[in-house]
Amino acid sequence: MEKLRICLAGATGWAGSELSRGVFEASEMVLVAAISRSHAGRTLGEVIGIEGLTTPVFASVEEALKTNPDVFVEYTKPDVAKQHVLDALKGGAHVVIGTSGLTNEDYQEINEVALDVKRGVLAVGNFALTVVLLQKFAEMAARYIPHWEIIDYAHSEKVDAPSGTARELANRLSKIQESQLDVPLDEIEGPKESRGVRLHGSQVHSIRLPGYVISVDIVFGMTDQKLILRHESGSSAVPYVNGALLAIREVGKLVGLQRGLDSVMEF
Repeated sequence: MEKLRICLAGATGWAGSELSRGVFEASEMVLVAAISRSHAGRTLGEVIGIEGLTTPVFASVEEALKTNPDVFVEYTKPDVAKQHVLDALKGGAHVVIGTSGLTNEDYQEINEVALDVKRGVLAVGNFALTVVLLQKFAEMAARYIPHWEIIDYAHSEKVDAPSGTARELANRLSKIQESQLDVPLDEIEGPKESRGVRLHGSQVHSIRLPGYVISVDIVFGMTDQKLILRHESGSSAVPYVNGALLAIREVGKLVGLQRGLDSVMEF
């Protein structure tokens, strides 16, 4: 069987380097191109310390797409991610998005292009299985409990807020119902910002402090009782690899944009 040809943008980053190792070890995949401006011209194995990984590192998406990848994996930063994805789609590749911080408007534009070129896009705010389960449990709870708030935690240097995980969670819950506010935001006495941001019908609070990696809570409240669902990440990117590999394997079956790893999983 012919191997899936993979191009990884952000291959030398914290999550990208771990995924690079995962793709390198996957028997049905070959990493044909990596993108990193600061390491262009070298092999990926040299940069991240994997013997035998001879994938060339390119400075731009345009150069990397000349290797004709089947799947382009976007794992960089939100300010460049959308353009990378659009370029990859127009270049004939399916796309897996691991970068957080894209908006619903960004996804709408990406979906339109994906449909036009008949390619699949799978956008996943967080590839960890525990996040997929948290999303599912939260959707179940939101059908019965109308009051909830989302708290998004990350390290102090994370530039996007809320995180992709929190954005995706709020977006999913909006398909069920909006959270109920007993005191409307325009009736608050004091700074309205103290109640967080209203995002897709949920109140979301983003905490950025040293000591955190990536975590998210969703707190549901009822009279004299509450339900707290929490996902916490450790310091390594290992939990994200298996989910990302699954997304890479499945995205070629899609046409247009799908959001969430669970869209290609069985429950």
